[in-house]
Amino acid sequence: MQLDIRNYYEVMLMEILSEEGLLDELPEDYMSDLACVTLNQLPVRYVHHLVDTYFYEDNNEQQQMRNEIYEALEKSRAFLKSRLDQRA
Repeated sequence: MQLDIRNYYEVMLMEILSEEGLLDELPEDYMSDLACVTLNQLPVRYVHHLVDTYFYEDNNEQQQMRNEIYEALEKSRAFLKSRLDQRA
C-alpha cells in the first residue's frame, strides 16, 4: 500500500528553489545536497492533501515556515560552500 503523504516543508522548499530560479541554474547533484542539508535543519510536517494545508493554514503560519526555510537554506549554502572550498 502506498500512502499519499508529503512533508510540507519539502514541498515549500521546492517551490522556493523554483521561484528563485535555482532549480534551473545549479547542477542536480548540488541541488540534491542543498535540499537534504536544508531539510535536515527543519521540522517535519506531514500532510495528506496540499489543498487542505492551503485552506487551514493562516498566512502568518505560512510566512513563518517560509522564513524558516530561507534561514535554513542560507546556512546550507554556506555549509556546502565551505565544504567545496576545503576540497580546493
